Amino acid sequence: MGKARLEAFSDGVIAIIITIMVLELKVPHEPTVHALVPILPVFLSYVLSFVYLGIYWNNHHHMLHVTHKVSGGVLWANLHLLFWLSLVPFVTAWMGENQFAPTPTAIYGVVLVMAGIAYFILARTIIALEGPDCVLAKAFGKDWKGKISPLLYLLAIPLAFVNQSIAQLIYVLVAVMWLVPDRRIEKVLAAG
Repeated sequence: MGKARLEAFSDGVIAIIITIMVLELKVPHEPTVHALVPILPVFLSYVLSFVYLGIYWNNHHHMLHVTHKVSGGVLWANLHLLFWLSLVPFVTAWMGENQFAPTPTAIYGVVLVMAGIAYFILARTIIALEGPDCVLAKAFGKDWKGKISPLLYLLAIPLAFVNQSIAQLIYVLVAVMWLVPDRRIEKVLAAG
């Protein structure tokens, strides 16, 4: 089974998710800078979620670039990832509209940790299909960022009930950690 439909479908779903998020942004009815202050939490939530979706889209693209085979298991694992990503607009709006209140901030972390787990499952499903010597398996290696990210999310979730700012800082820290270009796949391809 080819991967073209999987890539096209995934790209389309992620584009729709981003579109839904931007449509949630409400325009102020006053033409002043002060009119932006009340919507600042919503905007900041949007920026963080946009960055996360961009990271997933970018890494998903790299993953599928080196994938040669697709099975039913890969399709379902990919849908599992897209399900969790599709919840990002909901938790983004909920968190922003409620000024980063504890429960929405914690649930945002739950969605992030589940998306991270889903991405890991997708990668492992592809590796199981293509074999331990495939490019993806070599590129993933120890995958320290992939392992530490869910741990940081799991730390942030209960912290949201103690100090939302610390939880938010952890979410931003993980995003920044992933913004540093991950060249593992490119290195393996260049090596041969």
